[in-house]
Amino acid sequence: MREKEIIRNGEGENYNYSQDHCFVKLSSKNTNGELCLVEDALKPGFYLERHHHKMMTEVFYILEGEVDFIFDNESINARPGDTITIPPNVWHAAKCEKGGKMLTIFKNGQFDLYLEKLSKLSEKDFADTALMESVSAEFDIYEE
Repeated sequence: MREKEIIRNGEGENYNYSQDHCFVKLSSKNTNGELCLVEDALKPGFYLERHHHKMMTEVFYILEGEVDFIFDNESINARPGDTITIPPNVWHAAKCEKGGKMLTIFKNGQFDLYLEKLSKLSEKDFADTALMESVSAEFDIYEE
């Protein structure tokens, strides 16, 4: 990035999925793939399956609601103002029963490009397990 960038409230590339609505506030395209910032409006019943990353660090800052982060040996209930940092190789899942909002920083990850790729897939693509594993691995997301 060579110039300042301003992305206002409610702006940014947005991806509205069944469980959440993501707004990309800083694209990894502008940081040589080093950082990505996403505002994530979690819909009631949000559940992110257990996974880990080999290179990516995730930093979650809770803005609204409560988000439960589930690790191998503990669960943490995060509330507004709480920050949870998850380094590479830590298995985790997340759920938000009543809905909420958080900011997520992805270091050494291109989560915005993952969202972009997902937005172009068909229902048939989502049903193809091998394809979805390949797409996830391309963006450093590994499930059991």
